[in-house]
Amino acid sequence: MEEPGANSEPPAGLRSLLPRELLCSRKGQLLLAEAVLSFIIFICYIASSASAFMMAPLLEFLLALFLFFAYASKLNEKFKGLYWPLTDFLRCVTAAVIYFAISIAAVSKYSDGASKAAGVFGFIATIVYAIDFYITFNDLVTFLKQGSSESPERRKSE
Repeated sequence: MEEPGANSEPPAGLRSLLPRELLCSRKGQLLLAEAVLSFIIFICYIASSASAFMMAPLLEFLLALFLFFAYASKLNEKFKGLYWPLTDFLRCVTAAVIYFAISIAAVSKYSDGASKAAGVFGFIATIVYAIDFYITFNDLVTFLKQGSSESPERRKSE
């Protein structure tokens, strides 16, 4: 008979959905934090009188989940038609700006507790998205420097 603690491997289905290398990577942790924060903010806006702001966290939650599972299934390596770091950078920049704006509005204009909580979580999400777009921007600059250094060689060979 096996001991309950002997098989510490997660089930195969869960292992395929949440690969360990993505969860241990900085990008995976940031995407997971963005999805969790966006979902919490969405729930807070539903419960508050500032329900007009609930669409932005819902969209950001869905986009973060999509990118998390796209990176988990290595869709970015299979589908080369889209430049993934640029898409991720634009998503992070717009999310940081939108979260900052609606958090200021929620904290200053509405007086209920759920709106204040959504505003505070929105400021935290702004910081997480800013960290993500800073890291993605550095990857983007590295890629562009590689592309600009390779282009004269390609022109010479043509």
